[in-house]
Amino acid sequence: MKALIIEDEMMASQALSKLIGKVSPETEVVGVLQTIAEAKDWFKSNPMPDLVFMDIHLADGSSFAIFDKVNITCPVIFTTAYDEYALKAFEVNSIDYLLKPINKKDLERAMNKFNTLTGGADGDYKALATMIEDLKPKWRNYFLLPERDKLVPLAAKDIAYVCIDDKMVKIVSFDRKTYYTNQTLDELLEQLEASAFFRANRQYIVSRGAIKDVSIWFGNKLALNLNVEVPDKIIISKARVSEFKQWFAD
Repeated sequence: MKALIIEDEMMASQALSKLIGKVSPETEVVGVLQTIAEAKDWFKSNPMPDLVFMDIHLADGSSFAIFDKVNITCPVIFTTAYDEYALKAFEVNSIDYLLKPINKKDLERAMNKFNTLTGGADGDYKALATMIEDLKPKWRNYFLLPERDKLVPLAAKDIAYVCIDDKMVKIVSFDRKTYYTNQTLDELLEQLEASAFFRANRQYIVSRGAIKDVSIWFGNKLALNLNVEVPDKIIISKARVSEFKQWFAD
């Protein structure tokens, strides 16, 4: 079996390679990459490995950007010092998520999971690839929304924000048209692309494209200023400031 390591800390990649050799001697590490740019070039000029170990924070940005540039079809085990990206990891081909420093027990668990899903080191990966594809969130490109006596299509990319208005869920487009839906904010959030929309608080989901700027608010909170009119100040709590910054920076 062939595995690729994407990790920008040399000591961490060496330690992982050594640990892989102990846990899974039949696994050959075919490369160690440090940046998004290196990963992009490697995947374009090499056959797809059987498994990728991928650090989330690389020298030139978040490794999630690799998936925007390359169609990675093999399973991925993410490695990171932070646990705040676990949900996002499973939006791509992730089968496990290991926190640094990685120990033998955690790696054994991840490799056992990989072998179970694939039928062993020499297994057929097509079934796993299909399963991973089925688990990926299916974002909606369009919504059919009621308008008088009709249903009108609204592209997800045209949504500026969604909010609760007088106990009803209101969708406002960039051209300032208003629509209402019977779906809840939670239900809509599951259908909107995670990289493009953020649940700011209990009342608002905002589009990245609608954010004009961000104000520092009282109590280490943030206030979002949109390029369309909103009925209320959109406040992000202190507890979610870090999550918002990471989402916006990706």
